[in-house]
Amino acid sequence: MSANFAREYREKLRTPDEAVKAVRSGTWIDYGTFLGQVVELDKALARRKNELRDVKIRSAARVSGVPAVVQADPHQEHFIYTSGHFTVIDRKMHDFGLAYYTPILFREIAEYHRYVEPPDVAMVAVSPMDRHGFFNFGLHNVYTLETLRRARVRIVEVNPHIPRVPGGTEECIHISEVDYIVEASWPLVPVPNQPPCAADQKIAELIVGEIEDGACIQLGIGALPNAIGSLIARSDLKDLGVHSEMFCDAFMEMYMSGRITGYRKNIDRGKMVFTFALGSQQLYEFLHENPAVASYPVKYTNDPRIIAQNDKVVSINNALEVDLYGQVAAESLGTRHISGTGGQVDFCEGAFLSRGGKSFIALHSTYTDKDGRLRSRIRPTLEPGTIVTTHRAMAMYIVTEYGIACLKGKSTWERAEALINIAHPDFREELIKEAEKMKIWVRSNKRPTMAQAACS
Repeated sequence: MSANFAREYREKLRTPDEAVKAVRSGTWIDYGTFLGQVVELDKALARRKNELRDVKIRSAARVSGVPAVVQADPHQEHFIYTSGHFTVIDRKMHDFGLAYYTPILFREIAEYHRYVEPPDVAMVAVSPMDRHGFFNFGLHNVYTLETLRRARVRIVEVNPHIPRVPGGTEECIHISEVDYIVEASWPLVPVPNQPPCAADQKIAELIVGEIEDGACIQLGIGALPNAIGSLIARSDLKDLGVHSEMFCDAFMEMYMSGRITGYRKNIDRGKMVFTFALGSQQLYEFLHENPAVASYPVKYTNDPRIIAQNDKVVSINNALEVDLYGQVAAESLGTRHISGTGGQVDFCEGAFLSRGGKSFIALHSTYTDKDGRLRSRIRPTLEPGTIVTTHRAMAMYIVTEYGIACLKGKSTWERAEALINIAHPDFREELIKEAEKMKIWVRSNKRPTMAQAACS
């Protein structure tokens, strides 16, 4: 490490309590995203509660517990917490009126500072400084550098547990651009791998059957991606690539099995591209200084024009419900907010624009409500208050454990037929009756059977 950098480091080093003195009443703060959210600075800011009022906090996808500022101020007299994507933690806070949601298109988020107040203070967790004076953002590139550069005060919380992940671009910030440095040591929270159920396994089999050699894959998190990753790892697929907003354990499993090489990608050849990572501790260790990966800002990973430059892009995302018009709801059930837009729209569009690309929206055919009743996730119409994530004209393939429905170019009555064919058998007659009332069922429509729906 350069002596000059070491001296500058010492000059900028502060305790958490000293650093948060930069926060004033009425200001906007950015807390970082995913595993880049600060911990010790959050606790220090909570300790200043009685000195501050109307401090507004932006963040996204809380992973490591309820923020200290929220716990310290349940009546929101001092802090207002807002998230651009809900995890189970954000969702529970929202249920109790302790968090709010910012609707976004993930690819656009860095540009939103043009329309809203930029942060007065930006705080972000980083890996230790390297010998060239750079702090690496590790598992959370996203829009971090853009946010720091727009802030009046820039604070980094240095954590030795954060891996140093190669870029790409915008994966680090130089000490010359940092105002204060705080040292911390908290463990990265692993996200447990959910075991796939029978429905997940069947959906995974259907989707993997549609993947070709040389495909470039995007996955999210959860049981279904894990099932897909395991199936591909045991398959004879060759030369798969990765261009994804998220990097999860499924990609590591596919890479270790030799299924992923990236040799057929048109851009970032040989690199697994992503903007944030969540998963096991093994995954975090796998990403540390791994030249097979490349961390990019979300404005790159999620730009449909960039996505489409690779051939055979396979985009796989989840939904909560789909109606008979093909509208995809992945954010809320009625007015209860569950998740967020994330990159679903970005990758649906990017996959469609890719030569040979395919976009899949996957969901179980049913769920059990709080009263123990079985409900269909394919509905005549969405419940009032439910947010539409993916427009019906953008939806390409809808998948349940009963088959695949291709919606592109289909009329309303053809969509109704295809979707009812992949609904749970117990709800198909009821859905037909509703489709008739909605004037989207014709006499020539085929009655659904247990066979997999045709996908052409």
